[in-house]
Amino acid sequence: MNPCLKKTTKHARIHKEFVIERNDIANAGTVASTTKRILKNEGFPSHFIKRVTIGVYEAEINVVIHSYGGTVIFDLNDDNVSLTFEDKGPGIEDIELAKAAGFSTASSYAIENGFGAGMGLPNIEAVSDEMHLTSSKEGTKLCMRFDIGDDHIDS
Repeated sequence: MNPCLKKTTKHARIHKEFVIERNDIANAGTVASTTKRILKNEGFPSHFIKRVTIGVYEAEINVVIHSYGGTVIFDLNDDNVSLTFEDKGPGIEDIELAKAAGFSTASSYAIENGFGAGMGLPNIEAVSDEMHLTSSKEGTKLCMRFDIGDDHIDS
């Protein structure tokens, strides 16, 4: 089991899977928008939705601009929201360096389109309750978890 999912319940209340295409900037943000809509429909407060949406958007953009495409698994559980992003190469050579604010390996195409500021991973770490990242030449796997507490649900 992925370490960042250690608190996940066995069966998700809502389970969704998405495909992200390489360099598909026109559709970048679709997973974040869908996630936001699901959480809003489930009655979560705006501050929780905002945290999740920021993390999802940053991870989604990273897959679009840095990989050869990938997938996302979204699970809304009783105690958390978890997302797993898996992409196809080229991988991250130095994960600690990639987590440094401002560090970027974005292509000129991504930069010309307003992306690649090097804040994706730092922002994901800041908004998620837990983040786990592994990478090799074959691809990168990023899991993030957002814990649901009693104060996270509108009554």
